[in-house]
Amino acid sequence: MNAHKIVCKSHLLKLLWTSGRSDRIKRLHGVCGRAPFSSCSPKVCIVGAGPAGFYTAQHLIKSRQDVEVDIYERLPVPFGLVRFGVAPDHPEVKNVINTFTQTAQHSRCSFYGNVNVGTDVSVKELQQAYHAVVLSYGAEGNRRMGVPGEDLAGVHAAKDFVGWYNGLPDNRKLHPDLSCETAVILGQGNVALDVARILLSPMDMLKKTDITQPALDLLAESRIRRVLIVGRRGPMQIACTIKEVREMVNLPDTRPEMVAADFKGIAEAVKEVPRPRKRLTELLLKTALDVPTEKEQEKRSKASRVWGFRFFRSPVEVLPAPDLSRAAAIRLAVNRLEGSGEGASAVPTGEVEDVPCGLVISSIGYKSLPIDPLLPFDSRKAIVPNTMGRVQKTAGVYCSGWLKTGPTGVIGTTMNNSFDTARALLEDMDSGALDVSSAKPGSQGVTPLLEKRGVKPVEFSDWEKIDNEEIKRGVAMGKPREKLLSVDEMLHVART
Repeated sequence: MNAHKIVCKSHLLKLLWTSGRSDRIKRLHGVCGRAPFSSCSPKVCIVGAGPAGFYTAQHLIKSRQDVEVDIYERLPVPFGLVRFGVAPDHPEVKNVINTFTQTAQHSRCSFYGNVNVGTDVSVKELQQAYHAVVLSYGAEGNRRMGVPGEDLAGVHAAKDFVGWYNGLPDNRKLHPDLSCETAVILGQGNVALDVARILLSPMDMLKKTDITQPALDLLAESRIRRVLIVGRRGPMQIACTIKEVREMVNLPDTRPEMVAADFKGIAEAVKEVPRPRKRLTELLLKTALDVPTEKEQEKRSKASRVWGFRFFRSPVEVLPAPDLSRAAAIRLAVNRLEGSGEGASAVPTGEVEDVPCGLVISSIGYKSLPIDPLLPFDSRKAIVPNTMGRVQKTAGVYCSGWLKTGPTGVIGTTMNNSFDTARALLEDMDSGALDVSSAKPGSQGVTPLLEKRGVKPVEFSDWEKIDNEEIKRGVAMGKPREKLLSVDEMLHVART
């Protein structure tokens, strides 16, 4: 077909599309459900269907009318940490799924779940099929504490514990032992407080959420009555937000237990800090030191469970039970601060203390992992080296989300960082730094490779079958949703 005929056909398809004649388009175009003039449209592939992937796709589609985006995801289900990381009792945070669904249903966006990039298809093969590849697969690894005893039974990474109660297939067999009285959580970010809240929440609160039934059953039998949330620095450096602390303070049937000495000099220092930090610190001070109101005193006197922050402490060793089979205590170094404010650093004093506990949860950060040996990866920072989302020394490859920045911030932060990557990609298209003049096959080049390798992708309409089944099961149990817990079960529902 000569160039004139290609332009004419493309123009005709565009006219048909805008006039609503999509049935004619499908016959002319030969691809069902895809946008028109596909052969000469810029094609972008996104690896990872979490918030970073969807926000990147959203911005690309909205900003340029001819870009086609394919999202590849390792699991059969989309939404990443919104589904598997957000606490079950925070359903309002999950409302962003509605926006992501609109993006996935857009005529120029396709979802391909159950495709493991790096195993089922290589990044190089994606580069051959697409004009640009955006890596947005997040942080699936755990940062290790690097102390003796961290591999004992009873020690878990917060990421795995959260994945267990949120139904991540990788963590469904975790089965943590909750038969001890005291749990210690290392780290004082929002994830640490989520874990503490789940461990201490009354069952009648949890059973109305989408927490998985196996987790609910185990938590109902839990003997944990005390949760300590440990941080290496002080109250002025705590990493969580005021909302999460307020939720702990208001949690039914619990009372706070703080160490007054940890707050020495804080009331004076707080006067000089920015408002968000000031409000958070004042809440901590009030909870730790103020004489409680009559109503609060009554709540505390009846409480059967206890939580508290422990500041200026770092893990030194997880101590085993006498039979060496599992954790029985944790040894903590006592620290002092050098410097002040956000930049203050913790320095060991040489003193240590042992805290008896049967459950230790390390909430010191998620970690991205390399996906392809040919791509640059900074193993110290656990990110793909990049400049404004452009992967260094690798033309046509970009990154967004935690893979780009490290595991920091909330969903709103990820949105902005993903939009920035999308803008960089679009700038490169406009400037010619990214060549989009030659036709690329996109998914039509990848699908035969997957087929040959026995991989059958899950499309968004297949996910909607899983979604409907989970909601149906949830309604039957008086919950918003009961998640399918294994990939095999997800695939069975998707394909029936």
